Amino acid sequence: MDLAFLHPLYEHQGPWASVYVDTSRHTEDTPHERRLTAQALSAELARQGCDDATCGAVRSALEALEHSSEPHGRAIFARAGEVVLDPPLARSPLTDSAHWAPLPHTAPLLELAGEDPVCVVAYVDRKGADFELRTALGRQDAGSVSGRQHPVHRTATSDWSERHFQLKVENTWEHNAAEIADALSVCQEETRADLLILVGDDRERRSVHERLPQRLHDLVVEAPHGTGSRLLDEDVEQAREEHVRQRAAQELDRFLAARAPDDEGRAGAVEGVPALVEAAREHRIDELLIRPDGPDAHREVWIGEDPDQLAVRRTDLRILGEQHSWSARADDALIRCAVATGAEAVSVAPAAPDKDPAGGMGALLRWT
Repeated sequence: MDLAFLHPLYEHQGPWASVYVDTSRHTEDTPHERRLTAQALSAELARQGCDDATCGAVRSALEALEHSSEPHGRAIFARAGEVVLDPPLARSPLTDSAHWAPLPHTAPLLELAGEDPVCVVAYVDRKGADFELRTALGRQDAGSVSGRQHPVHRTATSDWSERHFQLKVENTWEHNAAEIADALSVCQEETRADLLILVGDDRERRSVHERLPQRLHDLVVEAPHGTGSRLLDEDVEQAREEHVRQRAAQELDRFLAARAPDDEGRAGAVEGVPALVEAAREHRIDELLIRPDGPDAHREVWIGEDPDQLAVRRTDLRILGEQHSWSARADDALIRCAVATGAEAVSVAPAAPDKDPAGGMGALLRWT
């Protein structure tokens, strides 16, 4: 996950209100229910010590969602009476939540907004294809391509002239498949799609797949639906979830390979809070790997005013010359460091837990 969009959260000191709210339910009572949710979450912030102005800003932002049709939810980050960032979510939170802490509670974003694969669905037939762009937030038309229109149908006779006609049909199919593949390749470049889902008859899907550039082959999923059928949201979501799972598994494999020391005894990956804190202070983290429900995610660390001022013990910060310090969650403190140094982060929750870093958090390093 590219964390650059979080920069506004670290341009000011806290404390911060962090709220995650589900907007996936849509009924006649939704506006009333969301008003009650706004009251409850702002009251919870007040109970945790949030100031009145920030509670009011959060409540106003939540009440503005009363009639929202957003399919998943919203995160809201506020301080000093002002909402600083309110990104939409790509997945619904399990429960609505509110946090008041020295740092914004950004760790849930790795799961709720981190991996949102962009899909281009291509509905292929013998005459061309329609393209549809799919994300967690909905769908939109992404263009179409038309090939040669005649001839496109076979005959059942063995007459020489008919066999000649069938050869023309074959040539038309091959030409149209190449046209579709070229247009789909351009569409992928323009949308930066992570997945290409081909829908149509077996032969037509296969013909297009074979003509795509080699660089796109690993992005292709062939959907077992007939010509002209529209892909259901569940089908797209299944493909997206599988992509996210594979991505998490790949990053864990990279981590495991880098964790092994080289010939000089240096490793390209670290795990555990003390090693991660040291790597963060030295700006060596290239990518954070976090299992949000891992035991180390909520472990206490100590932070200073600057992102690289963090330590396992408060006394360690004083030794480093930091006069002011606050307690913070390890995951949120490390994400702040990652944002400041241009590192990325990924949730490994979709992958098998038997490969997890110790404590559920690890990092690939920039240099060893």
